[in-house]
Amino acid sequence: MADADIPTLEFWYDFASPYSYISAYRIERMISGHSIKLVWRPFLLGPIFKKLSDDASPFQRASPAERRYRRRDIERLCTAYQIPLVWPSNYPRGSLPATRIAMIAANEGWCGAFSRSVYKANYADDLDIADKSVLADVLSSLGRNAVQILEKAETVEVKSELAQQVDRAISTGIFGAPSFLICGELFWGNDRLEQAIAWTRT
Repeated sequence: MADADIPTLEFWYDFASPYSYISAYRIERMISGHSIKLVWRPFLLGPIFKKLSDDASPFQRASPAERRYRRRDIERLCTAYQIPLVWPSNYPRGSLPATRIAMIAANEGWCGAFSRSVYKANYADDLDIADKSVLADVLSSLGRNAVQILEKAETVEVKSELAQQVDRAISTGIFGAPSFLICGELFWGNDRLEQAIAWTRT
């Protein structure tokens, strides 16, 4: 199959989303054996939620019963997929600095490893991923120049690129994370990953 004929699976995710955490650990394994190109699309849900009339977030404004259910659902899924989970002592954590770095990583081809490491720090090690020292440790563990990358993440160019990424998510119709865009079709939720991959056969 020529490269031009290989479908591209865009994985849109927010570091604050625990369901995105699960998908980040599953997605490369799920597409193994398929002729699919994976593209990591880090973005922020916050600006999308702010455009809603009542600024409602499905995680922060859900009823107590729904919040309990979602938390337990995530725990069950992590157990089933053998993904480590220590519920963050502060949830949701800010993820802006990490997302800016992920934009750099996506352009340079190491976004998958970085994103999984950030998710691990947040959801397995209970570390503050908004803390630049935590991010520096993550970068160093991946063999990256932490000082250089943290400085680059604060540039106007990277900030502008992230803003454009959010705008593209909105124009694409994305309203939550994780979302998967493939062959012109949008799928929302970790439980739709299999359907997104299967769509390439339709």
